[in-house]
Amino acid sequence: MFNNLSDRITASLQGLRGHGRLSEADVDKTIREIRRALLDADVAVSVVRSFTGAVRERALGEEVSKALNPAQQVVKIVNDELVTVLGGATGELSFAKNPPTVIMLAGLQGAGKTTLAGKLAKWMKGEGHTPILVAADLQRPNAVNQLQIVGERAGVPVFAPEPGNGVGDPVQVALNGVSTAQFQQHDVVIVDTAGRLGIDEEMMQQARDIRDAVHPDETLFVVDAMIGQDAARVAEAFRDGVGFSGVVLSKLDGDARGGAALSITGVTERPILFASTGEQLGDFERFHPDRMASRILDMGDVLTLIEQAERTFDQAEAEKTASKLQSGQDLSLDDFLGMMQQIKKMGSLKKMLGMMPNMGQFRDQLDNFDDSQLGRIEAIIRSMTPAERADPKIINGSRRSRIAKGSGSTVQQINQLLENFKNAQQAMRSMGGRGGMGGGMPGMPGMGAGKKSRGRMQAPAKKGKKSKSKNPAKAAREEAEAARRAAEQPASSGSAFGGGAPSGQGAGDLSDIDPSQLPPEMQKLFGKGR
Repeated sequence: MFNNLSDRITASLQGLRGHGRLSEADVDKTIREIRRALLDADVAVSVVRSFTGAVRERALGEEVSKALNPAQQVVKIVNDELVTVLGGATGELSFAKNPPTVIMLAGLQGAGKTTLAGKLAKWMKGEGHTPILVAADLQRPNAVNQLQIVGERAGVPVFAPEPGNGVGDPVQVALNGVSTAQFQQHDVVIVDTAGRLGIDEEMMQQARDIRDAVHPDETLFVVDAMIGQDAARVAEAFRDGVGFSGVVLSKLDGDARGGAALSITGVTERPILFASTGEQLGDFERFHPDRMASRILDMGDVLTLIEQAERTFDQAEAEKTASKLQSGQDLSLDDFLGMMQQIKKMGSLKKMLGMMPNMGQFRDQLDNFDDSQLGRIEAIIRSMTPAERADPKIINGSRRSRIAKGSGSTVQQINQLLENFKNAQQAMRSMGGRGGMGGGMPGMPGMGAGKKSRGRMQAPAKKGKKSKSKNPAKAAREEAEAARRAAEQPASSGSAFGGGAPSGQGAGDLSDIDPSQLPPEMQKLFGKGR
């Protein structure tokens, strides 16, 4: 959604690079470009005016004029102000002291409330809660049936005593749903209400009646992120007519301009708590303003990527694969298939690659990336026998033809997969391999030797370089200088970053690293952070 906005803002900020000092004209030019980008993204005018004013004031202040790198300081200021526009700190749900916690969903017709109710219930279930869905949307045709299907897919019970389609009292259904949750000991009740228009006073009154009957701990306004700055106007109408405590953005994976996300918090002063990022029930995540600002500025969102991996990866399987690599064993195609299935659990590979920093320059390649290729690779591997997966070297021409027919692919695709897998094996062998973590990558200084030197001692560094000069005095001086430089260089087993490794340790030995001193996101990689 933010691709166009991200490209234009990052392009405007790149124009500041190389400036040892920023003039007022440089800052004003950048601010104008950012203002145009925000207005074209359909961000509310009041929000654009406030944002650009704050950026300009800080960019012309002392924090930039005294910075060693003014351009980077301006980027930091833009990032900080984007975080502020998006809500500042990450919003939190309010849970009742005495369960159940009642969450009421409200919003426009077609905003995706019913599907989002199932996503929220599944997310709550994953967080250790026992939610129940209440079908209080008795107005829209088949809304009750849709919620029942969504609840079944999410593995969450649905309270639906009325058939809907205009039949039944939604206020009474909501009341009975809360009572049922108390009796069945569900700790969260999610009430799906009918969609309405901001000018539909009858439906707004119905929402107020449900609110007054069940006294929700949270009233979440579900807004379609694709409707631009109209979202702010509609949200104001709901805030004044019904009241809500937080916002949920739906359809954030769409191709609209993203004005809703940047406008709604600034106008309504209510935090965005969640975002729906796809069509699947698992495409639902907490909304973190700082991470969203990083995505807009093409700085990636590695923390969300790590959290998704922690939720979906099988820890035992990952440790088994890591142990196999460290012991020097080659990965089999079965191992490769298992790793690919773990990645598929995280969702779209295209989406995950988009969370990596500086991926804006590969936008066209990402847009053309086809996630279905993973399914084709899986079909090819599953068409192999166990012996072929364990040892791909035995796959000759006739076997390749059989595998191609069994998987609906071509022999050329089989050849390409086997060649890529062979290269991946070599890379894994170089990084982990028989030398453990010290095996390193071939050709990288201080990170271990390539496969040619594996299994034997490395030759000691030469003490000096023999001069080619025929002048004896000059040759002697050159040899002495070369010997002095060689003596000053760190040992070959030292770190790739310039420091020598402690005695008895290889370059890849990480035992002396204290994870508690690392940034939080790196602590997660060492298994210490949460």
